[in-house]
Amino acid sequence: MPCQSSTFAYSSSAGLAKRGGSEPQYAWKTGVSGTTESRVASASDALESRFLAPLTIAQLSDLHCGSPHFVPDLMERAIAEINDLKPDIVVCSGDLTTFGFKEEYAAAKRYLDRIACEALVVIPGNHDSRNVGYVHFEELFGDRSSVLRAAGVTVVAVDSTEPDLDHGQIGRGRYGWIEEQFAAEPADLRVFVLHHHLLPIPGTGRERNVVYDAGDAIECLQRAAVHLVLSGHKHVPYAWKLENLFVVNTGTVSTLRLRGHTRPCYNVVEVSGTHVDVWRRYPFHGQERIIQFDLATGEYEKYTGRIEREVSAKR
Repeated sequence: MPCQSSTFAYSSSAGLAKRGGSEPQYAWKTGVSGTTESRVASASDALESRFLAPLTIAQLSDLHCGSPHFVPDLMERAIAEINDLKPDIVVCSGDLTTFGFKEEYAAAKRYLDRIACEALVVIPGNHDSRNVGYVHFEELFGDRSSVLRAAGVTVVAVDSTEPDLDHGQIGRGRYGWIEEQFAAEPADLRVFVLHHHLLPIPGTGRERNVVYDAGDAIECLQRAAVHLVLSGHKHVPYAWKLENLFVVNTGTVSTLRLRGHTRPCYNVVEVSGTHVDVWRRYPFHGQERIIQFDLATGEYEKYTGRIEREVSAKR
């Protein structure tokens, strides 16, 4: 089934407007409901980047193999769609399992082995660290934190989980290591991956699952000049811009553990030159843009109005 794009025509940023389509639900949300505004970073805030060759990153998360809410058809379809994309990098940002049991890990491994991409980045989520599940993770997937360097891109992925707990943290002892990995080789795109989110996500109730050391972790990523953060955890796709850092969350790819009217989905990051598009794709049901931005200028448009309506009451 061909995917239908959700693009736009209106933008006060000419460089982004030329990409065509329909008006965004809003770009930079102001305090007045229904208004749209484009935010353009000043020259001093602009990100330095050379032009990247076309690059695609697929991000899936929160598979929850073993859950009564797991839907095999969704996972099968997502794998087929991702393979059709022929991505350069695939990121699986945690919660492969439900209880961290060996059988659940084995099922998740069988699914991920069918993704036709050699550059596969996998980290555990809080569900994977239950019942000493991190032992099975290491047996099947290797280190819980990893570094991938390919085609001008550096991806640093970190295990943010705590055994048998839903919350997470990066840990001050790892900030230096993270910065060293990003500094080790020049990169046009620097991506950080963790399971928990660094910023609150709308529609997720009382916010208690942002990583405990989010403030220090964000400062660490700013020092490392990271461009993009990919995370999962609360099953709601969303995007933020914080100074020169773009923070993108994805939903659950293959379960019906959904918040409000959200749907199972995964993210696709498309890079061309300095332009980056992030899409949320629904298995069987097309795609919508979440955010687009320019690495060189910091210009961006975000498309989160629909997501917010899906998780918000009318009053």
